[in-house]
Formats: sequence, structure tokens, C-alpha cells
Amino acid sequence: MNPPQKTPPSLRRPRVLVGLALALGLGLAIAYALLIRAREDADSGREQRQDVISLNALSELAQRAGGSGDGVRAVVAAVKDQLLPGRQVRVIAFSGIQLEASTFPEDQGDKAAPRRLSRDEKPLYDRGQRLRAAVETNREEGNARKPEIERAETPPATADQLHGGLLYSAPVEVNGSVVGMVELATPPQQLSAPQAQAQGVERPGLGPVLLAFFLPLVLVLGASFAPLRRQWQLVAVAAVAFVVGLGGYASYSMRSLEDGVRGSQAKVGEHLHGVAEKARTLITAQNLAAEPQLKPDTWDSDFFRQPLGLLTPEGAVNEAAVTVRADTLQAQAARAFYGLGALGLALLLFIGLGGLHRVSATVVEHREAYAYITPAIVGMVVLVFFPFFYGITLSFTDANLYNTNQALPDIWIGVRNYVEILLDFDVVHRAESGAWVINYQNFYWTLFFTVVWTVTNVIIGVSVGLVLALILNTPNLAMRPLYRVLLILPWAMPNYITALIWKGMFHQQFGVVNHVIRMFGGQGLSWFESPFTSFLTALATNGWLSFPFMMVVSLGALQSIPMELYEAARVDGASRWQQFTAITLPSLKPALVPAIILSVVWTFNMFNIIFLVTEGEPGGSTEILVTQAYKFAFQKYRYGYAAAYSTVIFGILLLYSVVQNRVSRATEAT
Repeated sequence: MNPPQKTPPSLRRPRVLVGLALALGLGLAIAYALLIRAREDADSGREQRQDVISLNALSELAQRAGGSGDGVRAVVAAVKDQLLPGRQVRVIAFSGIQLEASTFPEDQGDKAAPRRLSRDEKPLYDRGQRLRAAVETNREEGNARKPEIERAETPPATADQLHGGLLYSAPVEVNGSVVGMVELATPPQQLSAPQAQAQGVERPGLGPVLLAFFLPLVLVLGASFAPLRRQWQLVAVAAVAFVVGLGGYASYSMRSLEDGVRGSQAKVGEHLHGVAEKARTLITAQNLAAEPQLKPDTWDSDFFRQPLGLLTPEGAVNEAAVTVRADTLQAQAARAFYGLGALGLALLLFIGLGGLHRVSATVVEHREAYAYITPAIVGMVVLVFFPFFYGITLSFTDANLYNTNQALPDIWIGVRNYVEILLDFDVVHRAESGAWVINYQNFYWTLFFTVVWTVTNVIIGVSVGLVLALILNTPNLAMRPLYRVLLILPWAMPNYITALIWKGMFHQQFGVVNHVIRMFGGQGLSWFESPFTSFLTALATNGWLSFPFMMVVSLGALQSIPMELYEAARVDGASRWQQFTAITLPSLKPALVPAIILSVVWTFNMFNIIFLVTEGEPGGSTEILVTQAYKFAFQKYRYGYAAAYSTVIFGILLLYSVVQNRVSRATEAT
């Protein structure tokens, strides 16, 4: 027996070096791009905070000036020099629908303030009314649910502008009532990215990236000439070098992020200090209301006008808050580097140990087969695998209607959704009257009802379908083709049409079912006011829809059973029941078991029938898991919770399918 051939050093050295170069190149390129993006976000976030500070300061000064009149115009004229370059402001008074003051270019000349808003400026007034409604709603509810500062993008005015500007709007309150609105506009972006860089937008240097890339390569190149007997030893050295290189750049990026955060806070603090000094001077010069005392730190707020707490009233940096913010950013960056490290190591091992060489050789050898299946693979990735894994990722977040614009790391909550779903055992509790009450919104009640719904429907579908298949399989049955066509019609019709028809049949006043009951002297029922009768309506509808499938499967399997088996059984004296249990059922098993598995999965997720017939009534008692997940997503807008709910449903069905296949062995070759 010949010993296994070892890969010669002349071949393993290039593989390891190429693997290391690709892993480092990919990891460092993504890390560098993320660092650039983080700095750009910090820069845009700094400018947004400075604009919000100016907007809130103008709103408070307009409030102290009474919200309208010469005092407001004096405020606008005085504070416009404290704005960032290119910013424009205006003040709208709701009383008289008046433009009180403006530095916008379109509000000059014949349209100079003060004047009444024109008809085509109605969106300005509508925006102010939305802000008024937001302030009053938050005040009534005692929380910050609706944003009290609006931000909208303005379209580019000329062809040479890459992007439009931003328009910030905030309310003006006087004596607890919203009497007007202030707006601040940023200029459109006209510079391209290289021009913007030339204007001084700082980017991280390439020196650390190049050092982190070439130093590990040089170290591994030197180690490749050492007397290493095994290929995995060189790969291990390369893995250590990769970790050192990427880890070194990660350390540099962490320091850069922290420096950027502190530098950004300092610039915002300088802006706040300048605006506050100008405001104090203006209050004295214009004899504005001096009380309550000016609190400039509240101007640095979010869009709900909740202070961020990152600056002191004097504009100094709040070190404790900034440290927490820097630690949060560094934790997010650390998670990104861990992911890049895992990806890079996998790529290095794949290439360095010869995996890429073997895969490429296989692809070249079977290139025609791979060419045929590539479109299907791409379609599966785009239409199935990406939504599937994105949904699982979303289940670990607190995604909802109000934070859809936030990044996933910002709303990451871990397994909290799963804990809330699976550890809530409050299915039944005692009411104040002493009666036991079922919590129909509880996961375990919905799971119990879903299991009952699935089992009863599958039993009905399989039993009716099998009986009809046995009847249709009778030799010399008259008009057999006509029966097949008629019995297949419920399956051929769209199930949502069938569901709506059956829902109408169970209508309390006009439904045909109650009419038949009244014909025989009975009293019509209100089918959807009791959990049991509501369940019966859905059971009847789905039973009507489910038996044709099982009938077709059973009939096909019955016709494949050799008649010689029955003839031999009759010769041996077997009764019809013995023939059925000893020949028919075992022969049907390979076809029926997979069909039953499919039927269970379909019925478990039978959204249309529940949603259209019972609608979960009464009180959500007839909801199944999939309709409950839908309502969490699109009626309660808890997207992350609904994704976790759906993932639990997938896990239940996956476990059932695996166990059913293992127990029955119906899909295994004999």
C-alpha cells in the first residue's frame, strides 16, 4: 500500500499566501470602509445636532418674543449669523396664517416677511398643524410617541446638485399652546465625493491598513521557508498572522472611533456655547422674557425634543455620557470585527488547506451541470434563503413601526422576544368575579388550538379522501370520470373564494346553514360568537378543501397495487377487512405518509381559512399561530416579535417533519 502523498512546499506555500492575502484584503477593505462610514455618519450626525440646537434655540427665543411680531423678526435677524454656513430660517405664526420672518431666498422682494401665506404655501401650514398635534398627543399621553421635530429632504434645485438639502421644523409654544413653527433649511449638496474630500472631509489614513496587510504576509512568507513538515502548521502560522494583522487594525479603529466621538462632541459643544451666548445677549438687548432660566443643554435633543445629555449647559462635554456613547460604538465595531475575523479565517482555511483547489477542479469537471443549476441556485438564494435568514436575524431585534430607519445593531435585544413568547405561561387566570378566564392571546393557547385544528382537519381530510378513493377504485364503477371531476372541484377553486362562500353560508341572518336549520324548526345560530361553533365553521370549510388532495394521492397509490396480491389473499380465505389491513394500508403507506406530512404543514399554516372565515373571533380564541404572527406584524407593528413568532413556528414544523420521517421511514428506500 502506497503512503499518502504530501503536498510539496512549492505548492502549499502559494496557497497559504494567496489565502492569507485574500482574507486580509477582504477583512481590511471592509473594516476600512466601515471606519469611513462611521466617520461620515459622525460628521453628518454632528451637523444634524448643530442644526437641531440652532432650531431649538430659535424656537425658544421666538417663544420668549411672543411667537409673532417685531420681536420674532429681531430674533431671526440676530441669530442668523450663528447658523452653520448656507442655513436659512423662517418663522410661521398660526394666528393669521402669517410668515413672520424669513431668510429664505424665495421670501425676498415682493414676498418678504411679514405677509400672509399664499395658497401654494399651504404645506407649510399643514406641517405646523402636524407638529401641534404631535405636541398635544405627547402631552396627553405623558410620553414621547410622536416626533416633535420633523425632518424632510428638499429636491435639488439645479442639475449640478447631487442631493437636495434638509428641512427641519419645530413648534413654537407660548403659554402651553403651539402658536407657530420655526424652520431651518440646509443647502443642497453640489460637491462630488473627491471634491468634498478636497474641501477637508477627513478620511482615515491608508498607512495602518497597508501595515496590517503587508506585515503578516512578510511574516508568513518567512515562515514558509522554515522546515515545517505539515501543511496545517503553515496554515496555523498564517491564521495567527491574520489575527494579529486584523486585530491590530481593529485596535487602531477603536481609538479612531473614540477620538472621533470626542472631537465631534467638542465641536457640537462649541456651537452650543456660541448659540447660548448669542441668545443671552439677545434676551437682554431685546427685552425678551428672561424667565424661566435659559437651559441651553436642552437644545441638544432628539426629534422628540428629549435632551441627549451629552453636553452641559455651558457647552462642555459630559464625560460620563460621552464615554458610554463611545463604548457603545466600540462594542458595535467589535462585533463587526469578530464577524470579519470569522469570515477571514474561514476563507484562509478554505484556500490554505486546498479546499478552493478541490472545489474549482470539481466545478471545471462538471461545468455544464453547474451552468444548468446556477439560475435555480441564484433564485433560491434571493427569494428563499436571504428572506429566511433575514427574518431570523430580525427576530433578535425590537424592530417596530417607529424604528424601521435604525440599524439592526441599534435595536438588537437578543433572545428577549423568544423569552416573552415561550416563558409566558399565563394561559388561564382567575378574574375578579372568581371565574376562570382563558388568555386567548397567550402563545400556548394559540399553539394548543393550532394543534387541535391541524389534527382534526388532517383526520377528516385523510379519512374522507381515502374512503372516496376506495369507492372510485371500485372496478366497473359507472360514471367514474364524472365523479372524479366533481370531487376535484373544491381543490381546483381558489381557496379564498371558497372561504368567503362558506363564511357567507354561516351568516347569522342570511346564511344558508341557518335557513336550513329554521326549515326544520330550529333556531339560527350566531356561529362566530362561541369559540366552539366558530371552530366548526373553519373546520367545515377546510375539510371541504382538504379531502380532494388526499383522495387523489390515495387513488394513485391504490391503482399501483398489483391485483395479484388481492387474488392470492382471496384464495387464502382473507376477508375484505384483512385484505385492507394486510395489503391496502401497507401499500398506501409510502404515498400517504409524505402526503400527511405535507397536509399537516399546510393545515398548520392555513392562513386563508382562519383569516377570512372566523377572523380569530371571538376575542382571538380561534387564531392559529400564523394568523397571530401576521397580526403582530401588520396590526400591532411589532416586526421583531412577529419574526420570532414565525421562527418558533418554523422550528415546530421542522421538528415534526424530522420526527415523522424518522418514525415512519416512509421516505426511505426499501
